[in-house]
Amino acid sequence: MLAKLAFFVAAASLSAQPGPESADSISREVKDIFARCAGAVVKIHAIDPHGELCGTGFFVDPTGTLCTAYSVGGEADDFTVEFKGKRIPAKQVVADIRSGLAILKIDSTTPTLPIGKSGELEVATPVVSIGYPLDLRETPNFGMIAGFDRKYLGNYFSTIHLRANLPTQRGEAGAPLLNFKGEVVGIVVSSLENNSSCYAVPIEAAEKIRNDFVRFGEVRPGWVGIDVAEAADATAESRAEMTNILPDTPAADSGVRSGDILLQVGNKQIRQPEDVIDASFFITAGDVVPITVMRGNQRLTFNVQADFYPTAKRVAAPSLNNRAIPLSLESGWQRTP
Repeated sequence: MLAKLAFFVAAASLSAQPGPESADSISREVKDIFARCAGAVVKIHAIDPHGELCGTGFFVDPTGTLCTAYSVGGEADDFTVEFKGKRIPAKQVVADIRSGLAILKIDSTTPTLPIGKSGELEVATPVVSIGYPLDLRETPNFGMIAGFDRKYLGNYFSTIHLRANLPTQRGEAGAPLLNFKGEVVGIVVSSLENNSSCYAVPIEAAEKIRNDFVRFGEVRPGWVGIDVAEAADATAESRAEMTNILPDTPAADSGVRSGDILLQVGNKQIRQPEDVIDASFFITAGDVVPITVMRGNQRLTFNVQADFYPTAKRVAAPSLNNRAIPLSLESGWQRTP
């Protein structure tokens, strides 16, 4: 019933006068996306301490690299992938619990899915996923974007998650979330409310993880050493005030000061303290990160070379009651379908 409701709501957003014609048009588009993209989506088999598990993944380059959810490819082993009628051994190359993602690789030439931009999505944008529910064949799923969430049940995500009105079943973790161009805009990582909807990690987060691995052979979450809290008044549309520059950190000698109003970290705009959590996810240790602030009437930019987050400080994301938010968090909440 919820899937049918999502279908007709999305149809209404595409036509001022929804009717059989618009429904047929959407159906044709979903069929076209499924026909073009299903060949690059695979079923993953693995063994974990509880027995055999199955999930979904999709190829992101022609050399057999595929992305999936951490719940599928993070803590299991003995991976195989169903591809072209065969079960091909796969190896784990990245397992990142912070993002909820994993990357596997098979020794084969493969089709790939094009990468889109989650930033182009809006509430009620129609989306499609392709997954392997239960013990069934590849299956298309249609719904719409319902929200862009930073937290759930009192805990922050490590990066903003896409909430989609897509009913999910066991086995669909790791499925690609596609826009109507057939581009990947997210990866399904968790289900909600009796599997009637799901959360997807934005594809940019997966690309950050993959790019780290390509460049360095590992994921490199970065840190600069700044605490941010809510200012009493907005300055240049931002209420994110730097409250503490930690000693012996990359930010300590960078020129930023307590009391500066944070406007931008890298290419991420900051408007409130919670924006820092998402921005910090995309910091890579070793990279120079431009940080833009307002100091009085001056708009200033400082270049800070990010470092690895100290092991002793790698703790869970703060509760909602914590006022100060550090400029880099090391974990987020995930739940698997």
